[in-house]
Amino acid sequence: MPAKMLTMDDLDLGGKRVLLRVDINTPVHPETGRLMERERLEEAAETVKDLGASKVIVASHQGRVGRSDYVSLEPHSRALEEIVQRRVDFVPDIFGPEALSRMDSLPDGGVLVLDNLRFTAEENQEYSAPDAERTWLVSRLSKHVDACVLDAFSTAHRSSPTIVGFAGLVPTCAGRTVERELRMLDRIFSVAKGPYVTVLGGAKVSDRLEAIDALVANNRADKVLLCGVVGLVFLKASGKLRGDVGVEGEQKYVLKARQLIDEDPDRFVLPVDVGIKRDGGRKDADPAQLGTGAQVLDIGPKSVDRYSHYIKGAGTVFMSGPPGAFEWDEFGLGTEGLLRAMASSLGTTIISGGHLSTALRKYGVHDQVDHVSTAGGALVQYLAGKRLPLIDALERAAEKWGKGGA
Repeated sequence: MPAKMLTMDDLDLGGKRVLLRVDINTPVHPETGRLMERERLEEAAETVKDLGASKVIVASHQGRVGRSDYVSLEPHSRALEEIVQRRVDFVPDIFGPEALSRMDSLPDGGVLVLDNLRFTAEENQEYSAPDAERTWLVSRLSKHVDACVLDAFSTAHRSSPTIVGFAGLVPTCAGRTVERELRMLDRIFSVAKGPYVTVLGGAKVSDRLEAIDALVANNRADKVLLCGVVGLVFLKASGKLRGDVGVEGEQKYVLKARQLIDEDPDRFVLPVDVGIKRDGGRKDADPAQLGTGAQVLDIGPKSVDRYSHYIKGAGTVFMSGPPGAFEWDEFGLGTEGLLRAMASSLGTTIISGGHLSTALRKYGVHDQVDHVSTAGGALVQYLAGKRLPLIDALERAAEKWGKGGA
C-alpha cells in the first residue's frame, strides 16, 4: 500500500456516516435480468463488515445508459444483505430529499444502498477534482456524510465525480479492496518478466484501444492477441472483415486500429476463425467469408489454438475481457479455451474484469492463475504505469486529512 494513502485503520470511523464508494457493477443476464455473479459484491462486503460500527452509505454505478445492464441497484442491495448477513436497506434515490433523509436517520451499524449513480447525468461525465466538488451530486452528498471510503479500484481510471470529488471535502481513505489490489500488484511487478503477452476481448472498444496505447508505450505488450468486439474492429481495419461491426464510433475505431497495425504489424494477432450465430445455433467460419449482418459471438477453435500457443510461451500474460458471449454455452469455446491456456501457463498470469472473473469460476480454474482482479480498464492503466484518478484522490486526501481530520 503506497505510504501516501490513508486506510480505514488511519481514521476514526466508528459512529460516523461513511460514504462507501464501491464498484458493484455486475454482469446482468441479457434475457432474465438476474445478477450473474457476486464477486464484486463479495469484495464490497468485506469493507462493509469492517465498517460495522459506522453508518454506511453504499454508492455504486451499474451498466451504461441505453444498455440492458443499466438497472437499479435494488437487487444488488438484496444480494449484499445475504452476503454480509445483516440488514441492508435500499433507497430508490441518490441525492434527493428521500436519500438525504434516510442517510441522516441511519443508526450505528446501519447500511443503506443508494440507487445507480449513473441515473444522474453528472456521474456519466469526467471532471477535474475542483469541478467534481461543485457538482450537485458531490456537493449535496458531502454535506450529509462525515467521511468517504474509496474502494472502487475497478473504476479507479475514471475521474467520475464520486471518485475524485470527496477527497477535498471530507476525510477520505482507501477501502479493503483497493488496499489488497495495490499490495498484490506491487508483488507481481517484482517478479514479472517478458515476453509480455496481452489478450484483449470484451465489448469496450475505446477502453481496449486506450489500453493498447498504454501497454505498448510502456513495453508491457510484446504480442497483443485480439478477440471480442475489438478483434472485429482490427479485422475490419486489416481488410479481413466485410460489413459493419455495429459499434458506436466504429469509423474512428477502425482508423485507429489501422494506424496501430501499420505502425507495428507483427505485434498484433487477429482471429483466423469466428463463431457466428446461425439458425439458432453456432457455426464457425472464416471472417473474410462473412456477409454483412453476420452475428459474431466468439472466436473459433483455430484461433483458440493459435492464441494458446502464445499464452503458454509468455513470461507474463495479461487478459482482459472475454473472447465471446460465454453466457451462452455454445459461445463459450473461446473464453474457456484461453482461460485454460492461462491456467496451464508457466508464466505470471493476470486476469482482469468482472466478466472474466465470472468465467473463471464457471470453468473451475479460478485458483490456477496468479492474480484475479475484478478491475478491467483500471488494472490495464495501472500495469502500464499510468496515474489513476482514484489514487490521485487518495493521495490528496492523505495530504489534507492525514493528521486525524476525521
